[in-house]
Amino acid sequence: MASEKNEAKEINTKRQSSVNQHSQNEHHIHKVGVPPRQKLFKEFTSTIKETFFADDPLRPFKDQRPSRKLLLGIQAIFPILEWGRSYTLKKFKGDLIAGLTIASLCIPQDIGYAKLANLAPQYGLYSSFVPPLIYAFMGSSRDIAIGPVAVVSLLLGTLLQNEIDPTENPVEYRRLAFTATFFAGITQVTLGFFRLGFLIDFLSHAAIVGFMGGAAITIALQQLKGFLGIKNFTKNTDIISVMHSVLGSVRHGWNWQTIVIGASFLGFLLFAKYIGKKNRKFFWVPAIAPLISVVLATFFVYITHAEKHGVQIVKNIEKGINPSSVKEIYFRGEYLPKGFRIGIVAGMIALTEAIAIGRTFASMKDYQLDGNKEMVALGTMNVVGSMTSCYVATGSFSRSAVNYMSGCQTAVSNIIMSFVVFLTLEFITPLFKYTPNAILSSIIISAVIGLIDYDAAILIWKIDKLDFVACLGAFLGVIFASVEIGLLIAVGISFAKILLQVTRPRTAILGKIPRTAVYRNIQQYPDAMKVPGILIVRVDSAIYFSNSNYIKERILRWLRDEEEQLKAAYLPQIRFLLVEMSPVTDIDTSGIHALEELYKTLQKRDVQLVLANPGPVVIDKLHSSGFANLINEDRIFLTVAEAVSSCSPKLVEEA
Repeated sequence: MASEKNEAKEINTKRQSSVNQHSQNEHHIHKVGVPPRQKLFKEFTSTIKETFFADDPLRPFKDQRPSRKLLLGIQAIFPILEWGRSYTLKKFKGDLIAGLTIASLCIPQDIGYAKLANLAPQYGLYSSFVPPLIYAFMGSSRDIAIGPVAVVSLLLGTLLQNEIDPTENPVEYRRLAFTATFFAGITQVTLGFFRLGFLIDFLSHAAIVGFMGGAAITIALQQLKGFLGIKNFTKNTDIISVMHSVLGSVRHGWNWQTIVIGASFLGFLLFAKYIGKKNRKFFWVPAIAPLISVVLATFFVYITHAEKHGVQIVKNIEKGINPSSVKEIYFRGEYLPKGFRIGIVAGMIALTEAIAIGRTFASMKDYQLDGNKEMVALGTMNVVGSMTSCYVATGSFSRSAVNYMSGCQTAVSNIIMSFVVFLTLEFITPLFKYTPNAILSSIIISAVIGLIDYDAAILIWKIDKLDFVACLGAFLGVIFASVEIGLLIAVGISFAKILLQVTRPRTAILGKIPRTAVYRNIQQYPDAMKVPGILIVRVDSAIYFSNSNYIKERILRWLRDEEEQLKAAYLPQIRFLLVEMSPVTDIDTSGIHALEELYKTLQKRDVQLVLANPGPVVIDKLHSSGFANLINEDRIFLTVAEAVSSCSPKLVEEA
């Protein structure tokens, strides 16, 4: 009897000490703060501001005089008025060299890209005259070079010829091209004006890498027509149709003189590129190589009359600057919706390429690029371009790289390039009459090779296999189907990845790092130890209707697996389920409903639900919904360590 009394005393003493320890711990436990209630209008305006005006564009206008605000407003639309005041002769020298260098590159490229879009050669030159002038006044990038680009030219040509045959109806085809350009510009201006630039970010970097690589190969294959001198060539862009057309015309379609011209100058262009890469001092060699190739090839054809031996030539390029095309745009009729649809697609791709290029060079020179201003500038230049016989223009990576390496200082390099194109249109275009198509094909092939980014694809594979699937899907879609199919696959896989990440967020079991009060993922830190009687789970996502049921089921599965392991090892069962909520940025009604169902299920299992570190938005909604009262506010802690220290004495008492 005496021994039993002593044991009872010891048990009571232990229980009392644990209660005292628990009461002492309570003094050190911090309550989770609930943010003060905001008025509905204020909360709504705050959300809108953070979503669309995160960069606070009106900040420079604060506390300014009305006249100063007017000046700042004009400068916001035309940045040239701001940086132009500090423009110097030294900067002009850099811009002059850069402008002349990119002009020598753009002239032969423009003629080739126009043919890629199934338009007459002069329309490529037109698109490097007016749009760069508009951009120079409105754009915020110092390095981007404006003009037609290979991918957009191919995309536009493919989509347009699906609606109108450019050979049978060249006038209607050209009108539809101007209509698509107009709506491409409207799309870009709208995205910039309403600050919806984040929409282009839905096309992931991996998808863009795959799309660009596939488009580069498709463009190169399309150039086999001019490179080999084939007259009857397929209108399809997929690799099977193209190779069938190429191999099917080996005996009677190929022209050996054309092949010699094309192969010789392609070798010269690739060698020039190699020299430029080997030594950055010779960056100008690959820049002027296309123009040298055109001059030499044209002279060779002229003196040998190779056109009489089956070598196809450019023939006439219309002389003079851009004629007005306002009346040629379809503002009504059956082609209006078609031009609208094609314009949106072409405008988004052009915008994605330009913004990516602009951001790349802005980071290299350490200055800020306003994405929304860029969209407005690019859109305005395409709207004006559509009215002056231009098709969709955007930032060219090859020209921008040459512009950067040439030492450009400002957008004046675009103005100089535009002036050189103006002189070409006015005086030099007749000299291009004998330019062989083979040399243009060689120039385009050498230009698009750089779009195939092997290193980026390998890096994507190493970092994220799902990203690589998006990259590969876009690549194969473009090559084996068409440019638009590849684009749809790229967008589709990008959205699928977002949906997968939203609907299936990561969850993890946490353990205590030895000799610390830190709790981390036990898979990442094998030394982390689980707390007996407590299962600590972290949810790494906001809890929405799309994933709330999955999160609830996943937590219960963690619990079942843990209980089975404990039962097999004859260890005490779980008494507390602790959910670490610091990564949970938001929760909706479906998420709260899922937590309520989780709470009820745990009650039946005699397991207590505990929350740790919910953010301000989450804790506010938990209180508003009454869930905090349901589980008891004492079950919501500031940190995992405090939650564990609070639950541990209860486990001792139960023991």
